[in-house]
Amino acid sequence: MKITVVGTGYVGLVTGTCFAETGLDVICLDIDADKINNLKKGVMPIFEPGLDRLIERNIESKRLQFTTDYQNALTESDAVFIAVGTPTGEDGSADLKYVLEVAREIGRLITDYIVIVTKSTVPVGTAEKVRISVQEVLDKRNVKIPFDVASNPEFLKEGNAIEDFLKPDRIVIGTDSPRAEKIMKRMYNPFLLNGHPLIFMDISSAEMTKYAANAMLATKISFINDIANLCERTGADVNLVRRGIGSDSRIGNKFIYAGVGYGGSCFPKDVKALIKTGRDYGYPMRILQSVEEVNEYQKAVLVSKITSHFGQSIKGKTFAVWGLSFKPNTDDTREAPAAVVISELLKAGCYIKAFDPVAMEEFKQSIGGKIEYTKDRYEALIDADGLILITEWSEFRILNYVLLKKLMKEHVVFDGRNIYDPVEMKENGITYYGIGRNVE
Repeated sequence: MKITVVGTGYVGLVTGTCFAETGLDVICLDIDADKINNLKKGVMPIFEPGLDRLIERNIESKRLQFTTDYQNALTESDAVFIAVGTPTGEDGSADLKYVLEVAREIGRLITDYIVIVTKSTVPVGTAEKVRISVQEVLDKRNVKIPFDVASNPEFLKEGNAIEDFLKPDRIVIGTDSPRAEKIMKRMYNPFLLNGHPLIFMDISSAEMTKYAANAMLATKISFINDIANLCERTGADVNLVRRGIGSDSRIGNKFIYAGVGYGGSCFPKDVKALIKTGRDYGYPMRILQSVEEVNEYQKAVLVSKITSHFGQSIKGKTFAVWGLSFKPNTDDTREAPAAVVISELLKAGCYIKAFDPVAMEEFKQSIGGKIEYTKDRYEALIDADGLILITEWSEFRILNYVLLKKLMKEHVVFDGRNIYDPVEMKENGITYYGIGRNVE
C-alpha cells in the first residue's frame, strides 16, 4: 500500500514517518526543495525527540522517500494526505490557501481513484471545499476520475508525537464513502491489532472533533490560571487546589498546571478559529472568548510580579530567562509566553540574557539580536538582577544554589511554571515568586 503526504512540517513529517514505520510505502512531498534535500541528508527541519532516528531507519528500509515531484508522488498512491499549514488570518480564521492549492494540484495530476485526506487542522466545511476544488480542475481537464475526501485529524503533542501517533488514544476518521472507509481501515490496521480505537464518523463531526479537543484543553489551562490568580488574592495555594480537584476522575490532573499560559501552533490558532466559526454561524463562543482573554493576560503575569518586586523603574535591570519554547521537548516558539515576557521587559529598558536547550535559533527569527543568547543556563545568570523561568525543561528543575547566588547580582527567582519549592528557596536565601502561590 502506497500513500503520499503533502507537507513536511510537524504534522506531515511525523505522519509520513510513522506510517512508514508500520510498513506502508510513503512519499513525503514538499515544494521547498532545500527542505527536501536536507531531509534526504538527515537534516531535520524541526526538533522532535526520536524522529531523526525513525526517519533514518525508514529511508534505509526504502519505505520512506522525499520528493518535490507531485507526479511521482501521486502515481499509484492509494491515498494522499494534505498536511500543510493553516495559519491564522487577521480575523482569526484558518487560512486554507495552502490546503486548496494542494487540492487543485491533486486534481491536475491524478489518473486513477484516490482518497484525499485532510490531516491539517481545518474548520468544518473544509473537506467539501477540497472536494469542489479537485472536481473543478477535473472538469477543466474534461476527465471523469473518481475520488473521495476524508478527514483524519491529528492529536499529536509536540515533544511526544511519535508515541502519540504509534500508540494513539483514538483514531478519528470522517468519511461518507464505504470505499474510502475500507482503504482508511486497511491503512490503520496495525493500530487496530494493538487495540487502539478507530472511530468513524461523518466528515463535519471529524473536523469539529479536532477543534473541540484543543479548545477543551486550552479551557482547562485558562481555568486553572484564573483560579491561580484568585488564589494569590485569597491566600490559597494553587498547587494544593490542583491536587484537590485533579483527583476527581471527572476532571483529571492533566492540563491543570498553573503558569504563564499556553502557546504553540495549535491551541492559540484553534481557539481563534473556533471563535471565528461561531461568529460565522451567528453564535458567540463566550467561554472560548474568555479562555483567550485569560491566556493573553496570563502571559504578562510575570512582568507584573517583576515590576512589583523592584518597586521602581526596572529600566537598566538585567534578567536571565530560562526557556524560550512554548513547552519542553520542542523548538516551537510560536505564540510562546517567553516572547511576550521578553518583549515587555525590552520595552521597559531591560537587558535580557536567555538560554533554551533547543529553541534559541527559532526564537531568533522573531526577536533576533535584541537579546543575548548564552551557551548554558548558568552563563545567563552572570550579573542578573533576577531569574525568570518560563519553560519547564527537565534540566532546569534542580538548582545549584551556591552557583546561583555567586553569579547573580540579586537573588530573586520568578517561577512561571511552579517547578521550584518555595520553602527550599527561602532556606537557601532566594526570594521566590510563583503563580498562584502565597509564600511568606
